[in-house]
Amino acid sequence: LNLIGADTLYGRYWGATEEVPFLHFELCYYQAIDAAIARGLKTVEAGAQGEHKLARGYVPVPTWSAHYIPHPAFRRAVAEFVEREREAIAAESEYLGELTPFRRG
Repeated sequence: LNLIGADTLYGRYWGATEEVPFLHFELCYYQAIDAAIARGLKTVEAGAQGEHKLARGYVPVPTWSAHYIPHPAFRRAVAEFVEREREAIAAESEYLGELTPFRRG
């Protein structure tokens, strides 16, 4: 499932009933890029996670989400985890950003 915004194609959901080699990459990456180019979109946003995206030209970018957690103790625990995770993700993103297939400088 891809959603089309004003200037971005957002890839969000994928599924198949059988294993077909490379189908995921064809549909979720290559066809998404082709569709965005054909529609004159500026960006393809392929969703969070996945080091496999680097080889396909997707560079790490921050993503955000908003959630309300009503239970105070659970909300605190999640907030503490997210704070620790934020630092780890920043370091990983910087490292992975150096591994992209694009020329620098």
